[in-house]
Amino acid sequence: MSTPPPLVGGPYLKQSPSVTAIMGLVMVALAPATLYGFYQFGWPAINLFVVTVASAWLCEAGVLKLTRQPLLPAVGDGSALLTGWLLAMTLPPWAPWWVGVMGSFFAIVLAKQVFGGLGQNLFNPAMVARVILLISFPVQMTYFVAPLPLGDLGAPGFLDGLAITFGFGVSGVDAVSSASILGHIKTELGQGVSWSMAFREAFEMRGMIFGTVPGSLGETSAPLLILGGMLLLGMRIITWHIPLAMMGTIAIMAGLFNVIDPLHYPDAWVHLLSGATVLGAFFIATDLVTSPSSPLGKIVFGVGCGALAYIIRTWGGYPEGIAFAVLIMNAATPLIDRYIKPRVYGRTTNGKPLEYGGGEK
Repeated sequence: MSTPPPLVGGPYLKQSPSVTAIMGLVMVALAPATLYGFYQFGWPAINLFVVTVASAWLCEAGVLKLTRQPLLPAVGDGSALLTGWLLAMTLPPWAPWWVGVMGSFFAIVLAKQVFGGLGQNLFNPAMVARVILLISFPVQMTYFVAPLPLGDLGAPGFLDGLAITFGFGVSGVDAVSSASILGHIKTELGQGVSWSMAFREAFEMRGMIFGTVPGSLGETSAPLLILGGMLLLGMRIITWHIPLAMMGTIAIMAGLFNVIDPLHYPDAWVHLLSGATVLGAFFIATDLVTSPSSPLGKIVFGVGCGALAYIIRTWGGYPEGIAFAVLIMNAATPLIDRYIKPRVYGRTTNGKPLEYGGGEK
């Protein structure tokens, strides 16, 4: 009498959250930092955000209508809203309205729908739009102002905000224009000033933490962005691999070069807390469509993003390299997925069927 084979547990599957649920959770995670950015930069930032998000949704609906595709569920899944949201987080808060509109067009039409829509795009749409805007309109994309919190004396009111965003009427607000932290340090380094002196002349550590420095909405508060990232990790919308690999690589490279030349290369905390490092690590590089699928592939992707971002910041022509780094690694994602594959259930790492009992032979 033959012995029956041992019982082997099946691959018990659980229902994955819907696209709408994922998009909604990401927007919830972004909300604290976004609202704080509204407070810091006032009505112009709110106006630009609304214009950018609305334009992204309208572009999505317009393309679907022109190509005779059904509007639902695409316009209701939240993907276009999230793309517009992320794009708005990377724009100068007082940029004119048409920057948001054109950015939304580039993101939705050129970077998403041309490839076939959600799930088919090779590159992160928001980052494609940001890079095109930065190259095409460098003045508007590098004009930052010092925060003027809502309710403060001298902060723009509702009508002033409309005048600033849409360019009609006369604004009675005198804003202090300034470069971002990374931009200021890069400029001063080119003039022979040490990074620490350049930083102390214009900024302070507390300002970097609480977002009281010039920059985009996505540079307002690293702690709030980290809080949102922790929410996504806790809800298992993203995994730890890309954020840790990306931020860890930036920190290691910054630390090493700072040891080599402490006058020329900023400390790791400057790179981690300024710019779009935290936003990029938790919300942009982790895009499910444009990042690798395997855990090891995600680590390789994150290391590549971190290394490229640091290289571009340090030796490139732009002070911020997150968008360029993510897009370059997006292009490498198919190659990473081809050579780094997760083990298929029921098979060994070499692709051979597992014997009864689950052991590899």
